[in-house]
Amino acid sequence: MSIAKMIAAHPDVEDHLNDPLAETIKHAMWAATLASSCADACVAEEHIIEMRPCFRKCSDLSDIAAMFSTVAARRTGSNEQVIKAAMALLKTAAEECRDECARHDKDHCKRMHTMCEELLEDIGKTTL
Repeated sequence: MSIAKMIAAHPDVEDHLNDPLAETIKHAMWAATLASSCADACVAEEHIIEMRPCFRKCSDLSDIAAMFSTVAARRTGSNEQVIKAAMALLKTAAEECRDECARHDKDHCKRMHTMCEELLEDIGKTTL
């Protein structure tokens, strides 16, 4: 199933899809899941105290990305101000998660760093 096709099928969209927004929603959905997985891997690390900031920032990104993707995929009525505010929060969370993951030489952190970079690139292309 494609989130872009689902949004395009909405009566208020009528095939006038905002492709960059749809791509950001898709990557936010992925980021939510991957950040949750990275956070879980952080607490499984032998030196868990060192990983606490990473756990927190990944967990924050996971929750915020899930919220953003849910809110931004709704197209009934006008909620651009809420989407813009949610996207600004998502950007901040992704930047913090990316920067924290860059501090760790763990495979899960490297993958999460890449996910954050992709998400931030999409956010930079998105306009409402």
